Amino acid sequence: MERINEIAGRTALVLETNNLRGGDRQLAAAEASLRHVMGVLASQTVPLSALAQVVITHDGLSAACRDSLTQAAGCRIDFVEISADTGYYDAKNTGFAATDPARCAYVLFADADCRPDSGWLAAMLAPFAQPSPPAVVAGRTSYADNVVGSALTTMDFMYFPSRLAAGATRNFYANNVAFRRDVFARYQYQPLEGVYRAHCQVLGMRLHAAGLPLHYAAAAHTEHRLPDTWRETLQLRWMRGEDTHALTPHLVLTLLPSWLQWLARSGPVGPLCVQLARLGCSVRALNRQDLTRLRGLRWLGGMAAIGLFSAVDMAGALFYSLGLRTAHGAQETTLSYHRR
Repeated sequence: MERINEIAGRTALVLETNNLRGGDRQLAAAEASLRHVMGVLASQTVPLSALAQVVITHDGLSAACRDSLTQAAGCRIDFVEISADTGYYDAKNTGFAATDPARCAYVLFADADCRPDSGWLAAMLAPFAQPSPPAVVAGRTSYADNVVGSALTTMDFMYFPSRLAAGATRNFYANNVAFRRDVFARYQYQPLEGVYRAHCQVLGMRLHAAGLPLHYAAAAHTEHRLPDTWRETLQLRWMRGEDTHALTPHLVLTLLPSWLQWLARSGPVGPLCVQLARLGCSVRALNRQDLTRLRGLRWLGGMAAIGLFSAVDMAGALFYSLGLRTAHGAQETTLSYHRR
């Protein structure tokens, strides 16, 4: 533990609040949700005060809220104000830019709509305390441990093993990842036109292609909230499907042999092939993601949910590939994640 605390003293935590923008009474709901999350973070086995720096990006938190968050954290927080139209990944890049390079050799990214386990921070930092520390540590993200959450976890939070190192994964999720500072400074999140939330998948592929293994820390678990309403949950599925259109060329060129790379320019064919492959992975992953096993009718319910949500994903991918697109600029503020 002493070594982990030493690593903590060289680590910055960057927390963005983009996913708290949606819903009615946006500011009040965002502040209440953020206070709740800060209370969870403050109860970590490694205290936030052990970190070199804590950064929160926001687009208008009140002074009273900032004061209460600082008091709950038990340490100084650097609040970085961003514009209301700053995207999710741009907010993370901005938060990183606000960290002190002289003090922070590692940067840990978390989301304000996630609830980490009490040992999350220690589990994320432990790999950096090894004799040969990794360049990147990917924690494990899931939805709630129930039928719908288990089904959606197989779709949105897949982890694929990497041959680059033992215990490595090919991918990570931006809500639960830590980087060696120099690695993130070199790669960061790059703009992707018309994409909602696939930037971390593309960055994972870039890191893998560069020969940088992503250490998978299964014990570093955080639970991602679902949107507040079923309508928004289905809207999220549709936008995930739309992302497949832009993500397909990266997947095809990275993973498939040359004789199949025509799929990168195949209109709706490539994205639908990707969606079918994901459906197969989701079906196989049910009951294999460290959540409570579903049995009997609960297992059937999980399979039915995977089929239903995959159908919405596929519809979003198909419509987008045919040029029937939604306005991605508005999508950063439409969904709300305030349910506890």
